[in-house]
Amino acid sequence: MMYNLLMKAKMDLHTHSIASGHYTKDTVTTLAKRAKEMGFEYLGITDHAPKMQGSASVNYFRNLRYSNRVIHDVKILYGVELNVLNVKGEIDLENDVLENLDYAIASLHKQVFKPKSEEENTLALINAMKNRYVAIIGHPDDPTFRIDVKALVESAKQTGTMLELSTVGISPESYRGYGLARLVEMLLLCKKNNVYITLGSDSHGTDKIGDFRNAYKLLEELDFPTNLVANYTPEKFFEIVKTKRN
Repeated sequence: MMYNLLMKAKMDLHTHSIASGHYTKDTVTTLAKRAKEMGFEYLGITDHAPKMQGSASVNYFRNLRYSNRVIHDVKILYGVELNVLNVKGEIDLENDVLENLDYAIASLHKQVFKPKSEEENTLALINAMKNRYVAIIGHPDDPTFRIDVKALVESAKQTGTMLELSTVGISPESYRGYGLARLVEMLLLCKKNNVYITLGSDSHGTDKIGDFRNAYKLLEELDFPTNLVANYTPEKFFEIVKTKRN
C-alpha cells in the first residue's frame, strides 16, 4: 500500500510557535502559512507548558480560546504539550485550563523529569494517560527514557489515549536520539491491539511542519492500518478526543 499516494495526513498535531521558546521565532500566522503550502487542512499548535524553561505562561493558554481559528485558510487547533512532572503522572496545567484547549499532548522531557528506571518512566506516562484531557502521549520513542512499550500500549488501549509517531525519532540526525526500533515495536503492538496513533512533526518553527515522508514509508513497510492513523481523518481524531473527555 502506497501511503504517500493513497492516504495523506490532513493534520499536523504537534508544532511549536515562538511561545515555546527554544529559539523558535515563528508565529502561529507563519506556521499556518507553511501548513497551507504543505496542503494541510488543520494545524495543531502545541506550545510547551509552563514548567519548560522559557515557555508560555498559564495565562497564554487561558487566552488561546480568543485566538483566530482560521489563518491562511488553515483551521487552527490550540493545544499544549504538557510536561509529565513525576511518577504520579501529574502535569503542569490544571483541568480548568485544559478543558478550553482542543487537546493535550503529555510528554517526558529531561529538563523537567529526570530519567528514572524503566518501571518509573512507564508508570509516569501510564498515570498521565488517566487524565481525561491527555489525548496523546508525545514522542514515546525518546531513547532518553527507558519505557515498557507493551505496558504503554496496553494502557493506551484501556484509556483511549493515542500514541505519537514522532517524525523526529525516524531521522538518524535527530536531536533527541534515534528511536526507530522502539517506534517499530510500538507500531506493531498498536496494530495488533487496535490502538490509534498520531503523526507529529514536533516542528519548532516552520522547518519540519508536515514532513511525514519517513513516517509514511515506515507505516507502509509495517502495513499499518490507515484507519488507526488519526491524522488521516479529522472527524475520527475529534471523536477520540471527545470520547476520552466524556
